[in-house]
Amino acid sequence: MNVLFIDTVHPALWQDLTKNGFNCIDGTYWDRDEVLDALNDVQGIVIRSKFKIDEEFLEKAKDLRFIARSGSGLENINRELTEKKGIKVFNSPEGNCDAVAEHAMGMLLSLFTNLIRSDREVREGHWYREENRGIELGGKTVGIIGYGHTGQAFAKRLSSFGCEVLAYDKFKSDFGSDHVKEVSYEDILEKSDIISFHVPLTEETRYIADRRFFSQSRKAVYLINTSRGEVVNTEHLVEALKGGLIMGACLDVLEYEKSSFENIDHKNLPDSFKYLTESDQVVLSPHIAGWTFESYERLSTVLATKILGEFK
Repeated sequence: MNVLFIDTVHPALWQDLTKNGFNCIDGTYWDRDEVLDALNDVQGIVIRSKFKIDEEFLEKAKDLRFIARSGSGLENINRELTEKKGIKVFNSPEGNCDAVAEHAMGMLLSLFTNLIRSDREVREGHWYREENRGIELGGKTVGIIGYGHTGQAFAKRLSSFGCEVLAYDKFKSDFGSDHVKEVSYEDILEKSDIISFHVPLTEETRYIADRRFFSQSRKAVYLINTSRGEVVNTEHLVEALKGGLIMGACLDVLEYEKSSFENIDHKNLPDSFKYLTESDQVVLSPHIAGWTFESYERLSTVLATKILGEFK
């Protein structure tokens, strides 16, 4: 098989495939047209989020047998057409779920302890203790929406902090355990002090956290989003922060990110983004929750196992 690497991934995937007789091709510096020109004799593709694998792409890939997505999100792949053509699609959410869970914990603890603000103030020569009195995570009720690999990893870590962990997943049932309670979507909105999103981006989940969502919560909550930026409507979130419906937010992803997730569109950023950057109620990071040294390698080894399990 000829396998075209469109995005850079940890070399473990290239090495494992090569050892098992695959011919790996480096297309990481090619633009879309160059990739399209090479697709006719390619049986496998390795990608993160550089291009959309759309109808044009798949029509040119006449001999394509699999697509390997390093990471979890598959929104850049036309799944309906890959299924129709019998093309296997592999992703690797197992590879970075622990990283995402730890990052979500770090953001939440930083928000609750005013760590970022107090660190900045001490560096500026200020010693404000009462103004930075924190909140404890223990005893809080955390609602998790989406109980896949990352949702489960986050729940596991929360349980050690003495939290009551609730989880809802539209596509799963009977997953309750000693550290998580399976509940309805309505229960998440009614009982949670903190709500964390761990869902893929689909038409159903796009802007699920909107004005209506925020108004339905029984009490003011803290919000965490480490999934995809467009899960949260930023303008509506800012309204909720200003109105006291949301007490604080931890956002590793923003709806303004470019499709490759490597940057945000700085040309047309609205006032709502400026509000987030200036608010002490908000902790931000540049889509790095799953971006650790360990997860970088693990994403590749997980994909290698899946590809070789199917095609070796």
